[in-house]
Amino acid sequence: MTQDSAPGQVVTRIAPSPTGEMHIGTARTALFNWLYARGRGGRFLLRVEDTDRARSTPEATEAILRGLDWLGLDHDEEPVSQHARAARHAEVAREMLNKGQAYKCFATQEEIQAFREAARAEGTSTLYRSPWRDADPATHPDAPHVIRVKAPETGETVIDDQVQGRVTVRNDQLDDMVILRSDGSPTYMLAVVVDDHDMGVTHVIRGDDHLNNAARQMTIYAAMGWPLPVYAHIPLIFGPDGKKLSKRHGATGVAEYRAMGYPAAGMRNYLARLGWSHGDDEFFTDEQAMAWFDLDGINKAPARFDFKKLANLCGQHIAAMSDDALLREIDAHLSATGAAPLTDAQRDAMSQAMPSLKDRAKTYPELLEKAHFCLTSRPVVPDDKAAAALDDVSRGILSELTLQLQTASWTRDALETLVGELAQAHGTKLGKLAGPLRAALAGRTVSPSVFDMMLVLGRAETVARLEDVTG
Repeated sequence: MTQDSAPGQVVTRIAPSPTGEMHIGTARTALFNWLYARGRGGRFLLRVEDTDRARSTPEATEAILRGLDWLGLDHDEEPVSQHARAARHAEVAREMLNKGQAYKCFATQEEIQAFREAARAEGTSTLYRSPWRDADPATHPDAPHVIRVKAPETGETVIDDQVQGRVTVRNDQLDDMVILRSDGSPTYMLAVVVDDHDMGVTHVIRGDDHLNNAARQMTIYAAMGWPLPVYAHIPLIFGPDGKKLSKRHGATGVAEYRAMGYPAAGMRNYLARLGWSHGDDEFFTDEQAMAWFDLDGINKAPARFDFKKLANLCGQHIAAMSDDALLREIDAHLSATGAAPLTDAQRDAMSQAMPSLKDRAKTYPELLEKAHFCLTSRPVVPDDKAAAALDDVSRGILSELTLQLQTASWTRDALETLVGELAQAHGTKLGKLAGPLRAALAGRTVSPSVFDMMLVLGRAETVARLEDVTG
């Protein structure tokens, strides 16, 4: 299934295992591959490494596809199933065997275990050296066997990594790894190399937990005479405490962040900055990220996930979105979380209120909470905090305001002047009057400016809501 790529075209891939929800670390790796390819007119491919049949599930594969779709990381071509290519992997193992680059090993698990126990007892290397490596095929028994690669025994293997730098591995530390099991199934290490080669992958950008695999996988490239991809092993993501990101730090799955209502654009921006930098730039668009992203901007040290920075960037992206785009995002969020969709009247009200809602909302639930005043209907039931602001004194002042609003000019300046003068007449400040006014109009202590709400609600609805609380 060798893909046809233009000469010199960059081809990257993401190759997750479908064994659970898509991890945020996998999402960042996918983003880096996507940015690198898209910024160079290249192709970004998806391979599902579903060879672990006991743990791989169709549901997990769907979760990967949903995660990439939500993040906006579109891939070229149909997703490749690694499991479906097992026959091709086995074919390469047999080709290596025929070329003398691999050999049949008849050692049993008991023999290998006995060797390692003896080595540990003697304090010598437990790296298994098979006695079958150079055995005459005429001596081969009619018995189950694996196929092992013939790794180089002397010299060094050098990985010129674009992030980690020059990494040197002594070849006497490399084992003759199994590439085909006794049941004829390929191992992960073989499958990865064959798939990357056949898919035309030019750049392997992946987590640095795979760095040790690179030296071993390079023996297969060398055995087959295939060109090496460019390697870039990126550091893992740590929590704020400097330990590997896990559930104890908070959400780790992409689906969780979507459910919490973080905008995908903000997530892309934050994940791009998580271990990569372009000068001091923090907030940027996809177009800028594609133009700027390069492997030499990736840090060697692990990045620490900072929930405050994520929220801050997401807030900036919400504020920067067009009102129409934000409404579409709200619709998608409600649908994804199983919430009731907005009615036409609610959408119209939100559209009118959006300029006053976008500032300082960091997630879609926060924005919806700010929009409560125009999504709810009379009578507005205040929550406990808002209800506390509606004492007898404030109700009396609101009663006066209600009469004056019926003939007031309905502009922001006029309304501000009217409420300010009323507060002054009662020996208080406008801010003191804003609390009960907010409680009456929104039923909440957090909302847009009371004047923004009045302009959105209009005279009739504003007066009606005030009358509801003043009796």
